[in-house]
Amino acid sequence: MNLNTAILLMHCPDRIGILTTVNNFLLEHNGNILSLEQHVDSADKRFFMRIEWDLKDFKIKTEDIEPTIQSLLESKYSDVKWQLSFNDWVPRMALFVSRYEHCYYELLSRYESKEWNIEIPLIISNHNKLRTAAERLNIPYYHIPITKENKAIQEHKQLELLRLHNIDLIVLARYMQILSPNFVDQYKDKIINIHHSFLPAFMGADPYRSAFERGVKFIGATAHYVTTDLDEGPIIAQDVISISHRDSIKNMKRRGRSIEKIVLAQGVWSHINSKVISYKNKTVVFD
Repeated sequence: MNLNTAILLMHCPDRIGILTTVNNFLLEHNGNILSLEQHVDSADKRFFMRIEWDLKDFKIKTEDIEPTIQSLLESKYSDVKWQLSFNDWVPRMALFVSRYEHCYYELLSRYESKEWNIEIPLIISNHNKLRTAAERLNIPYYHIPITKENKAIQEHKQLELLRLHNIDLIVLARYMQILSPNFVDQYKDKIINIHHSFLPAFMGADPYRSAFERGVKFIGATAHYVTTDLDEGPIIAQDVISISHRDSIKNMKRRGRSIEKIVLAQGVWSHINSKVISYKNKTVVFD
């Protein structure tokens, strides 16, 4: 069944009664709870929750739900952080790519097959190599080359395009450029990046060779929100696979590409389905 639902993400200092307040609110307005997940971070003494309810018989009009919840929470608690979304929301996602195809094709495949309920209004790249796939799907592809000399100007063009297309989420599908702090600050917790799990131990142009020479026994990938601290943003998804002395550098790279695209897809899936709460430099990711 295709239900019309609302999803509330929230976190605050842990206290008695917060869950009861939300549950009673939904009960009073005939909200049928479909999913409720909660977590208490004992170290920070902080409460996290995701709750989803059916809107079929809900007594509050959809357009009035957000201000009603705001009034409810602000009247009782001054320190609750919350976000409301609806399952029929269609995120508008921009892809940033360079020359590597694997993550790019993976995301386009999930979009084309309608596995994900998203729109991709544009693709931005500093190379022209991957234009054909975009054109096949009738997605505008903007080639914006970047050098040290023109970086600020080109980023301004990118930001203008993102605003023009009302972008909700940016995914760096192996986009091999570092975004400026000004760019990142305008899309807090709305830029997802992927990188191999060798960081920070094996940095540089050829981390797989360095890892091979060191004899590592696993490789993996990390999907995270982008912050001004390079590759140190809140982690959304990670995974690893075992390797051995039998794996050549070529095979390590092949297997690395495979896990990168799966982990990135998992991170994006969690975000577009309102399953992630970012707090400090960590995330709570609900099932």
